[in-house]
Amino acid sequence: MKVPFNIPYMTGKEIEYMQESLKSGNIVGDCAFTKKCQSLMEKMFDAKKVLLTSSCTDAMEMASLLADLNRDDEVIAPSFTFVSTVNAFVLRGAKPVFVDIRKDTLNMDETKIEELITDKTKAIFPVHYGGVSCEMDTINDIARRHNLIVIEDSAQGVYATYKDRYLGTLGNLGAYSFHGTKNYVCGEGGALVINDDRFIERAEILREKGTNRSKFLRGEVDKYTWVDVGSSFLLSDVLSAFLYAQLEKLDEINQKRKTIFDYYYENLKELEEKGELRLPIIPDECRTNHHLFYILLPSMEKRNQLMDQLKGEGISAVFHYVPLHSSPMGAKFGYKEGDLPITEKLSGCLLRLPFYADLSIEKQDFVVSMIKKFILQ
Repeated sequence: MKVPFNIPYMTGKEIEYMQESLKSGNIVGDCAFTKKCQSLMEKMFDAKKVLLTSSCTDAMEMASLLADLNRDDEVIAPSFTFVSTVNAFVLRGAKPVFVDIRKDTLNMDETKIEELITDKTKAIFPVHYGGVSCEMDTINDIARRHNLIVIEDSAQGVYATYKDRYLGTLGNLGAYSFHGTKNYVCGEGGALVINDDRFIERAEILREKGTNRSKFLRGEVDKYTWVDVGSSFLLSDVLSAFLYAQLEKLDEINQKRKTIFDYYYENLKELEEKGELRLPIIPDECRTNHHLFYILLPSMEKRNQLMDQLKGEGISAVFHYVPLHSSPMGAKFGYKEGDLPITEKLSGCLLRLPFYADLSIEKQDFVVSMIKKFILQ
């Protein structure tokens, strides 16, 4: 039995909507389906402004431009994240200041943030790992007291909440991903969520190559011109049409993923009770979107052995991330092994299991049985 790590979910409306976009003759960014997606997310998530982008990476880079991050600025971020989080501000010349993670959620440890703040600190980039929120009340309080901008990396957190508020809407700015590995997809794609009025107008300009074209299209100016820096951050309307079919089924997709998450949890709980592994922990104030399911093994050696055995059985289970502070680029910023002990320990023990909305019980059973066979042999 082959069990792939991920298969993108199809609702059945994607091709119909894409054909509708093609027939309209307007397939560039900010056309009909782009506006439908943005409006739906603004209404559903209670967001001030949502702008679709060609990737979450682009959304993070836009956020770094809006925050005016420059050379010699410092940004506090976890090392346990995908490289796009940090590249977004390193491209502006800012320096990453890595904070260790919590043992329970694997999110940045909010109790360690304040000690890292200097007169060069300009922003905090919380990353909501696996669709489980960081402790945002504490992070926002620290940011307010130190006049810092909060930019949420919610690549994995679309439709998850913290204290009944949607991730991405809790900081000044947020970023979503609709990459093919995420819950809601369009192949490539992302969104910038703007929760601070002072950033809305400039965000539209940055996204339209530094022009005021958005104002022109609304009839607010009689011509558009170059007014700021920027790039082409727009998502094509064809991909927006695909995404709209996904966003219409947010609840349906989320429920499918919850069923799979719960099945893994219930069937692996006995191994956790025996102390053989650890399952994900979700704080009471968080509602996850069930983006992924991981297990933590006692050691990297054990993790690697299990991963290899599952691979031999046709099961694709993967690990991530190699901590950024221990990478060649991390060394250039003065970091080394041992600087973030919890990040290093947990990242070395983590194994992500196959997880997608159409994963069958039969395949889940097979994955669980192979894990038990390895651990209990």
